[in-house]
Amino acid sequence: MIGYLWSKLIKKIRWKSIASSEIDRTSKIEAGSQVVNTVMDKYSFCGYDCKIINCKIGKYVSIADGVVIGGARHPMEWVSMSPVFYHGRDSIKKKFAEFPREDDKRTVIGNDVWIGERALIKAGVTIGDGAVIGMGSVVTKDIGSYEIWAGNPAKKIRDRFSENLKEDLSESKWWDLPDNEIQKLAVSIRSPEEFINTMRAIKD
Repeated sequence: MIGYLWSKLIKKIRWKSIASSEIDRTSKIEAGSQVVNTVMDKYSFCGYDCKIINCKIGKYVSIADGVVIGGARHPMEWVSMSPVFYHGRDSIKKKFAEFPREDDKRTVIGNDVWIGERALIKAGVTIGDGAVIGMGSVVTKDIGSYEIWAGNPAKKIRDRFSENLKEDLSESKWWDLPDNEIQKLAVSIRSPEEFINTMRAIKD
């Protein structure tokens, strides 16, 4: 028991690295994670030991431990892909040339997305609102709203809801509501149909 508690403590006290990023004050980045050139909106969280580069993350997004999103591109069309031939700070300090590297593609994560443990998401991919990505998945393509994807390479497993319900939830944009309205809707969060009906009743 003492060993378990000690390992939990060590896990929590490690440094996290956040550079050139905007993280909403209601969101959370856990220890051991690196976040670079990224925007994270409200009530989203990133677990332990993640690496997120050049990403736009929406609201209410849940990112499990060990997830990698984006990353620097190596120029496969050159003779060599080694960083000793292009500009910028790298692991190897020696530079034979300093050619400019191509800008990293921006990855976009929608709202209320769940990304499972140790998933890998290619730079430049767009993931729609309400999507689910299974643990260990390797995502190389765009994912639509309210779709469940898993595997290596990741493939669509199924939709979370019917087409009508997907449309209702997408149009509701509930994640944009102020906290006091979210509080009123929270009682119906376990039933999508009831949630939509409650939201409509509040608006009426």
